[in-house]
Amino acid sequence: MTTAQAPTESLDVQPTPLALLLLGREADPRSERGVECPGDLPSPSDPNLVARARAAKEKLGNKVFVLGHHYQRDEVIQFADVTGDSFKLAKDAAARPEAEYIVFCGVHFMAESADILTSDDQRVVLPDLAAGCSMADMATAEQVAECWDVLTEAGIAERVVPVSYMNSSADIKAFTGKHGGTICTSSNAKRALDWAFEQGEQVLFLPDQHLGRNTAVRDLGMSLDDCVLYNPHKPGGGLTVEQLRAAKMILWRGHCSVHGRFSVESVDDVRARIPGVNVLVHPECKHEVVAAADQVGSTEYIIKALDAAPAGSKWAIGTELNLVRRLAKAHPDKEVVFLDKTVCFCSTMNRIDLPHLVWTLESLAEGNLVNRIQVDSETESFAKLALERMLALP
Repeated sequence: MTTAQAPTESLDVQPTPLALLLLGREADPRSERGVECPGDLPSPSDPNLVARARAAKEKLGNKVFVLGHHYQRDEVIQFADVTGDSFKLAKDAAARPEAEYIVFCGVHFMAESADILTSDDQRVVLPDLAAGCSMADMATAEQVAECWDVLTEAGIAERVVPVSYMNSSADIKAFTGKHGGTICTSSNAKRALDWAFEQGEQVLFLPDQHLGRNTAVRDLGMSLDDCVLYNPHKPGGGLTVEQLRAAKMILWRGHCSVHGRFSVESVDDVRARIPGVNVLVHPECKHEVVAAADQVGSTEYIIKALDAAPAGSKWAIGTELNLVRRLAKAHPDKEVVFLDKTVCFCSTMNRIDLPHLVWTLESLAEGNLVNRIQVDSETESFAKLALERMLALP
């Protein structure tokens, strides 16, 4: 470490805030990225971790409500009181007002949504503050504000309605609410876009370009030419004023690092290896992958499709590996495989492991509130407005 630091010091180069953040030396409360736990974690080799988690959870009783996202590890999901996707879990938390602590085994933006939807008396806790979302990080409040300035200068802001995916920070949800837009999930994206086009002529869809493009083309019958890609790292988003004015869908240049890995080659390969296989992918996948699949749907859709599938059917699933493995175990009468040959977990989701969960539950059981996720009142107000518009969708 000393030799690595010496050249930096001799050249008087100061590490950027982002570099310090990635090194775990600084924290950015307005970012999905976090830092390591402030406490001492139990060793992952401790054979008593399961017993310790059970004991702490039992001691807390009804004071704690543990939420487990579908992409969590099995070792964590076993302690979840409910499982589901991010929005379902946030609503489940709001429906348990007697729970003083909401332990969200997911990622940062999910815990923010839970804090927005739960009462002021409840405390939302994320076992590891570094459990973020790379997609959510691809759209910062400053970048989106700059984008809106670009749209304003192009003379189209007043006819553009923002639609933000649930997989976004509280800041982006608040921006959406403040500018007359709504939130969507992968399940109701079509309804959200239908609503948005009733309010205006164009949509700014963020932060996932693939969900926006797939919904516009597959579900609304648009063409790929109706969509343009706004790159926040280029002046004017890398687009001309004419392109912005002509577009129906202005897609933010963001994507899911897991679903973005699947390719048409993956689909072709699995079809060659497993004749008669049904390819089922998440709409966060690239458009060409979605076009090559047999079925496309949200996490909940994927689970229900497997539940309803006949015995002996064959399935290649294009979503996070923890869920695919769990589905394979739950359906031994069906052949369920991961779409890609490359192992692909959600790395940030997997930061929530048993040691972090044990540390969190034991801390709460001892009366120590740790890793609280709290959205400020102004942000919460506008973010809740956007979420309420989604809940009111027909």
